[in-house]
Amino acid sequence: MTTNEPSRFSREFKLEALRRMEAGENVSVLARELGASRKSIYQWRDRHRVGGSNALGSRRGRMSKAEHSAHEEGPGREKEPAKEARRASLEELARAQRRIAALERKIGQQQVELDFFQQALRQVREQRLRSGVPGGTTSTKSSKR
Repeated sequence: MTTNEPSRFSREFKLEALRRMEAGENVSVLARELGASRKSIYQWRDRHRVGGSNALGSRRGRMSKAEHSAHEEGPGREKEPAKEARRASLEELARAQRRIAALERKIGQQQVELDFFQQALRQVREQRLRSGVPGGTTSTKSSKR
């Protein structure tokens, strides 16, 4: 790829690059592998955050005014509704994690109870087998007075 010739990437290509970036791949390595610049990948990320996958058309050039103003706000300077949405999302995630932990504790308690009752059932079966065999002990012990 030469620097004089602009390359065009499909929307799917860009989305796959962003997915890999979000998965934690090193952006420099990713850029080299894909034949794109790091700057382009970060621009794709910013456009995707603002306008979703529709903002990742294969066009090149400057951002629209709406994209530019949203980009200027940056992650630390979000508008109040965005902060509220993020806060609500984090609270929902925390609630879900607490619910998962409570359900896992409940499953653990049920497993302990299940193990207990299985052992008790084994003992009852063993006792019945011993008492039903000729010469075996009776179900009740004699008082031997």
